[in-house]
Amino acid sequence: MDGATERERQIAAFTFALGWDDGRNAERLEEADVVLAGVSRTAKTPLCLYLAGLGIRAANVPLVPEVPPPEALFALPRGKLITLTVSPERLRLVRLKRLEVMGICDDRGYASTERVLRELEFAHDVMRKARCPVLDVTDTAVEEMAAVILRHLKLR
Repeated sequence: MDGATERERQIAAFTFALGWDDGRNAERLEEADVVLAGVSRTAKTPLCLYLAGLGIRAANVPLVPEVPPPEALFALPRGKLITLTVSPERLRLVRLKRLEVMGICDDRGYASTERVLRELEFAHDVMRKARCPVLDVTDTAVEEMAAVILRHLKLR
């Protein structure tokens, strides 16, 4: 968007982040400035929205064992894909809190230790295959992680 104002770039980036949230438009990932991938509850969406406020078009792709990652993820130019990970303990706590907020008391699925470990193992296999940077979001604020991503992208 040559000649666009900062506000116009932000609006376009927010529109982009919403349209490419949670794996949508996976066949068009190359249009993003950065693509974040990781398991559920690694702050992919909040990070994309924060980056959008800076005018960066960020997409995110969930990594779920039951769903093969889109091939477009592996075709991205080097440096465009960043994967997010978290400690199993922290992920389980965050997921339990999410279930509590939703009024769900059963943690045998989404927040179970077995499920968390299986998802993280799957995600790490994808990360190795993609040969991309892996950022640990355990106990890291969205703003701090965005600064790390910016440094990685050399956009500052």
